[in-house]
Amino acid sequence: MSEAPGTRHTVRPVEDVIHTEHLTKVYPGGVRAVDALSLTVHRGEIFGLLGPNGAGKTTTAGMLTNRVEPTSGRAFVGGVDVWANPARAKQLIGVVPQTNTLDRALTVWENLYFHGRFFGMSNRVSRLEADRLLEQFHLTERAKAPVLALSGGMAQRLMVARAVMHRPSILFLDEPTAGLDPQSRLALWDILGELHTDGQTILLTTHYMEEADQLCDRLAVIDEGRVLALDKPAHLKASLGADTVVTINADGDLAALRDLLVDRIDGSTYGEVADEEIQLWVKGSNGVLPAVVNVADAAGCTVHDLKLHEPTLETVFLKLTGKELRE
Repeated sequence: MSEAPGTRHTVRPVEDVIHTEHLTKVYPGGVRAVDALSLTVHRGEIFGLLGPNGAGKTTTAGMLTNRVEPTSGRAFVGGVDVWANPARAKQLIGVVPQTNTLDRALTVWENLYFHGRFFGMSNRVSRLEADRLLEQFHLTERAKAPVLALSGGMAQRLMVARAVMHRPSILFLDEPTAGLDPQSRLALWDILGELHTDGQTILLTTHYMEEADQLCDRLAVIDEGRVLALDKPAHLKASLGADTVVTINADGDLAALRDLLVDRIDGSTYGEVADEEIQLWVKGSNGVLPAVVNVADAAGCTVHDLKLHEPTLETVFLKLTGKELRE
């Protein structure tokens, strides 16, 4: 039987584990947090939304998890329209928000056990899964402890364990390592790597470029609610057309010096002034440092410091927006 013209589909092919169509959120006062976002996340990948605080990452995650109602557009998770079938969609997702939402009245083990029961697991299965996850997330020794006794890193690992307790199709992580010390951050990265190896689809929001580069199969660079670029991290960095970034600290007219460097340095492709320094994109680094000094001297500028490094995702963001990724 054919469908009537204009019929709205509420289910998409499950190959598109996450799919959005012109997803938009405008808050009162005309603040456009997310602007016509269209993207697709493939099954089994870690997909990142990379951008500074206030870029629209958390709002996007909220609309995909039925916590923030979109102004317009559509969102699908696991093939299900999030807003047409919210109850069904919630069965398919696990969410780790920025804030600690563990039940403080329960022990570490009980937080997992009752989460499983809430999602329809039997008493036996919920007990077994709670024990298994505590071991996987290195929390077995804390099973009977109150959650208030956990360190920040332990609490975050428990939140991730709870989110995957019911084996969701998609795991949403909103700034999962914000505020963690380096050791706890690396421990959580290892856990996420294990989940990824097991086939878990993960959507990650972050403003840490190292985190996005380390974990993500693909990522979208986002700012002011818009996707500026979307690709594999390596491809995004390669898109700069340079293999070296020279950071130049000098006195004088930096904008004029930047223009001279771009014009006269062999292999230079782009230059930008940020934080009272010049960043020069160069293809090939042989002889570039003395050449920079020579150009600066000829222009009457004194160079105080020079640094060389490979392009990073922050370099990509700077090229796309003209500003630093860091706040």
